Amino acid sequence: MNTVIILILGIPLIEIYLFIKVGSEIGAINTILLILTTAVVGIWYARYEGFNTLRSGMSQLVKNEIPLYEIVSGAAIAFAALLLILPGFATDIIGILLVFPFTRRIILSKYSKKNSGNTKNTNREKNYIEGEYEDIEDKDGK
Repeated sequence: MNTVIILILGIPLIEIYLFIKVGSEIGAINTILLILTTAVVGIWYARYEGFNTLRSGMSQLVKNEIPLYEIVSGAAIAFAALLLILPGFATDIIGILLVFPFTRRIILSKYSKKNSGNTKNTNREKNYIEGEYEDIEDKDGK
């Protein structure tokens, strides 16, 4: 809960600070044009990468494989597009890192390695059934 409050308050403060710093260096009009340019180019590239991911996922389905990476990658691209639409430089940097396939693969692999330890333990526990047994022989010894 505290992390959410820090993010809700911290991200706009960082963006305002960056607006002031960049605006004082390149001017207000250029700052606004830079924000609009990153939004338009970022959304266009996110759309392009989204179609590539969709195409890759369809080829995985044709091979009768589960397109797990493509599903996660598609969600990351959608989140990146949202970050690129939001005005600001910090959100644009995070969005751009998520849009490019190379950096997206690094980020997603680090996140999946972090959480893969938990899923392996739960899957290992589900691979057996605990119970008791006893040998029952007929009274005749058959």
